[in-house]
Amino acid sequence: MIATLATTAPNAVLDTLLDDSRRFSVEFGPTLANHLPMVLVALAGLGASDRRLRQYYAFYRDTNRLRPVPADGRRIDAGNWREHRGDRRLEGDYRGFFAAEVRRLGAVEAERAYLPDLATGIGASALHALMRLAYAEMTGSEAEIGLALGYWATTYLGLAPSGGAAPVTDDPAAVLARLAGHAELLQIRPESDLLWHAMRAVGRDPRFAPVIDWLAIDDRTLARMAGASLALFAATMDFCALHAVTGSHWIRLIPADRVERALLIRHFWQAIAAVYPKMGLPALPGEAAIAAMREAPCPPWPEIAAAACASDDEHDHSLVFSAWQEEATYGDPLYRRVAARRIGLIA
Repeated sequence: MIATLATTAPNAVLDTLLDDSRRFSVEFGPTLANHLPMVLVALAGLGASDRRLRQYYAFYRDTNRLRPVPADGRRIDAGNWREHRGDRRLEGDYRGFFAAEVRRLGAVEAERAYLPDLATGIGASALHALMRLAYAEMTGSEAEIGLALGYWATTYLGLAPSGGAAPVTDDPAAVLARLAGHAELLQIRPESDLLWHAMRAVGRDPRFAPVIDWLAIDDRTLARMAGASLALFAATMDFCALHAVTGSHWIRLIPADRVERALLIRHFWQAIAAVYPKMGLPALPGEAAIAAMREAPCPPWPEIAAAACASDDEHDHSLVFSAWQEEATYGDPLYRRVAARRIGLIA
């Protein structure tokens, strides 16, 4: 069970709602990510009442007109699953295949077998397949793990592959700073404003291709990446940067014995770099600016959590929950300040 701000007791209402949420497709509308099961966990972790969980479930389901899972046509098997990655028409088939693989192998061995291939398309559904797997790990649900693997395959988003060049820095922030010198990337026009469309358009452009090899990865890279993501979000409060903060949390939740963490980090930071032009290539703040933000007055976590629980915005729940979890890990009070700013408690 997850550690929470409110309680560590099992929650039968949450479990029932999570079970019921699996009857819906992983996306809705124009390929928007269905956050419902992950947000329910976040809300429970932040102290939402059972009544609020039920209320939010109905609100999210009805407002977003969640669709039923497509039928499993049994068109995906061990021999062809890589060939059709990214074909959203096969959601039911991928979900059926991976559910069967988790039953056959167990969740741990299924992840070990399939995550190395899936990791190269980590931008799947704008990183939300990663989110669903991370939350499945948090709750220990094998059903959710199988669903998340199917989701990832269905929406797989491969960007430019490694060319094998030597890295140029061990600092994720320096990758963004180096990329900021390539203003020509601002001219790339995705087919829509969707986050994963921006990732795809920039991430597959030949001018962006070398970025995958820029970062040297070691045991401290995840912490440095989390810090760079936090600084970028604190400076901009940008929607893309929000996903860098939450995504760093999600990667940390994937057990290191399931897939080489360096592989997840490399492709995750490539995906974040691919949406950096969508943000306008902003400069990261210096240490003095970050220190000033850390020292600014800010309400305590229980007040922030209560405000997040009252919000109907799934990104408020996601950011506040991840920020709380990341502050508990890294000890940086800036996480609390960006959480309070996101939900309007401070300017």
